[in-house]
Amino acid sequence: MKWYPIPLGALQTNCYILANEDKLCLIFDPGDEGEKLIKWLTAKNFKPQAILLTHAHFDHIGGVDTVRDHYQIPVYLHKKEEKWMMDPALNGSQFFMIGQIVRCRPADYYLSQEKKMTIGDFEFSVFETPGHSPGSVSYYFESAGLVVSGDALFKGGIGRTDLSGGNHQTLLKSIHEKLLTLPENTIVLPGHGPQTLIEDEMDSNPFLNGF
Repeated sequence: MKWYPIPLGALQTNCYILANEDKLCLIFDPGDEGEKLIKWLTAKNFKPQAILLTHAHFDHIGGVDTVRDHYQIPVYLHKKEEKWMMDPALNGSQFFMIGQIVRCRPADYYLSQEKKMTIGDFEFSVFETPGHSPGSVSYYFESAGLVVSGDALFKGGIGRTDLSGGNHQTLLKSIHEKLLTLPENTIVLPGHGPQTLIEDEMDSNPFLNGF
C-alpha cells in the first residue's frame, strides 16, 4: 500500500490517499478544492472506494460533496458529529476568515464505536480519539504500519482544544491510550504538517510530557 499527502485549501489541510497495487484507494479528509483532487486522482488512474473523515471541521470536509458526487462513493464520519456537516457554527466555517461558509450533505455511514472495518480490499481499525473535537477518530492500518490521526497528534504538537466540543485532558488521554500504544515505528499521518513516528512523539513531543 502507498500513501500520498495532498494539502488542500486555505489551511493546507492534509488530504491523504491510500492506494493498493490495483489502483483502488481510500480518501481521507478532502478538505477543499475537490476538482483539484479529482484531477490528481484521474492522472493517477486511481479508483476511490470511500471517503473517511477524521472529524467534521470545515477544513477537513469542504471538498466532500464534489468528490463524493463525482465518484459516487460513501462518506464515513463519527455519529457525534452527525450535524456538523450542515452547520457552519459547528464545523467552524462561520468563525474563520476563509471567505466561504461550508455546508455539506450528511455522511452516508456513521461510526459509533471502535472496531475493525473492511472496505473493499482495505482492512483497518477505527480508534475513537476525541479531544480536538468530540467525534474525532483515527484510522490504523496495521499491515501498512500507519495511522491517519487527523488533528489529534502532530509532529511536535497536538490538536487545539478551544473549538466547539474540544477538551485538553480528553485529547491527552486519547493520544496516550490510543496512539502512543501503537508500535513505535508506526507512521503518523496528521491533518496538518509533516508526517512523524510514534517513537519520535513519545520521545520529544513537548505537549505529551508529564501527562
